[in-house]
Amino acid sequence: METKAEARVGVNPYVKVFEAQKSRSQMLRSESLADRKYKLKKIERWLLENTDSVVEALYKDFKKPETEVFLSEIQPVTAEIRHALRNLHKWARPKRVPAPLTMLGTVSHIHLEPKGTCLIIAPWNFPFMLTVLPLVEAIAAGNTAILKPSELTPNTAQLIEDMVGELFAEDEVKVVQGEVEASRQLLTLPFDHIFFTGSPAVGKIVMEAASKNLTSVTLELGGKSPVIVDKTANVADAAEKIAWSKFINCGQTCVAPDHLYVHESIENKFTEELKRALKKRFYENGKVSEIDYGRIVNDRHFKRLSLLMEDMVDNGGEILHGGSVEAEKRLIEPTLVTKLPTTSKLMQEEIFGPILPIIPFSSLDEVIDKILQMPKPLALYHYSRSRSNSKRIIEELPAGGICINDSVVHFTHYNLPFGGVNNSGIGKSHGYYGFLAFSNQKPVLKQRIGFTTVKAFYPPYNQLIKKLTRLVAKYL
Repeated sequence: METKAEARVGVNPYVKVFEAQKSRSQMLRSESLADRKYKLKKIERWLLENTDSVVEALYKDFKKPETEVFLSEIQPVTAEIRHALRNLHKWARPKRVPAPLTMLGTVSHIHLEPKGTCLIIAPWNFPFMLTVLPLVEAIAAGNTAILKPSELTPNTAQLIEDMVGELFAEDEVKVVQGEVEASRQLLTLPFDHIFFTGSPAVGKIVMEAASKNLTSVTLELGGKSPVIVDKTANVADAAEKIAWSKFINCGQTCVAPDHLYVHESIENKFTEELKRALKKRFYENGKVSEIDYGRIVNDRHFKRLSLLMEDMVDNGGEILHGGSVEAEKRLIEPTLVTKLPTTSKLMQEEIFGPILPIIPFSSLDEVIDKILQMPKPLALYHYSRSRSNSKRIIEELPAGGICINDSVVHFTHYNLPFGGVNNSGIGKSHGYYGFLAFSNQKPVLKQRIGFTTVKAFYPPYNQLIKKLTRLVAKYL
């Protein structure tokens, strides 16, 4: 007799591997931590032995510089693995919690169990790291996983499939390649958890699909992450850090500064320092470096960014630096713009490219009010020597994460939770927080004595019980 899963194969080609992983995930519940660590070590070993292949794949996909590959694609993964190897026994250990007086005689623990079979959908901007890093977290927590790397970076996607095929059986980890239809078919399956990295628009689609199976989600999204440079800032230091953090990966970074507020008293000085920093880091002999500066991932995104710049000029915006484009190379020069009306598309949507609007301000109140009118960002950056100013930013502005006098680097701090809030994301990841994302926190209470205090309140409810309940409600 045909099973339910077999009946669905004709409609969804991923049912068989999904069902195989569901069966395997049940077996993994009793797997030792040593086995999980062994798998993590296999990934680390493969990565260290194949760094040249990772560099080559990412260069073919969008000319990502070799140093950026090591900094942003390889090192975060190896650091995550080593952090998990050092701490997995501590993370996975049942955690005892104290008993309230009403629970005398009980002992209670929180057990962390694998969620089961997980789906990881990765983006194209950091295609290796943002696929493999959540896989590390899923394996550390004892799950099986299906990976869907981005079709926009085909060389990296194929490399990930080769790695997974070499290290894992399909019933434990499987890579699915394909375009939007492949993701749509995967999202119809009742996964135990979905980890998605991408835009808020697609994140809503993922969450809607997950809701049909009541599947939990971690959504790492994006948004317009602002940077504030107030009049007390170290201008040269701020310019150096912002130049790097905005234009690394050609601006195609979810936590990159999207737009910049600078105090009007230091606007000219800061702008000149920023130009100087850009020329120092990303130019060679007066031209954009072929080695140290990446490219836009494909023609569609190149056209989108070009149209944003055209709209900016049409709306009265002014280019302070850069602005040149080369369509055949998908090259957009690091570009600074100013005098933007709020109606400009650059100020309405996430830029996700090498264009930085600069907006002067006169008071911190003004900036705070503007940011509060926008969706909550994934990141927020404040450059200042004033502790009171930074205290206001931290306390008054919601964001997925905040850096004071730096940008972007919090992403690689594995002792910090990473994620957004509302429109910029749901849930946290990295380190212990990534382990939690792929784990179910299961409370276990054990009664150690024959008597339970709750028995004193069993019916029938006489006057004594009524008095006791009032006393308990008042004092306990």
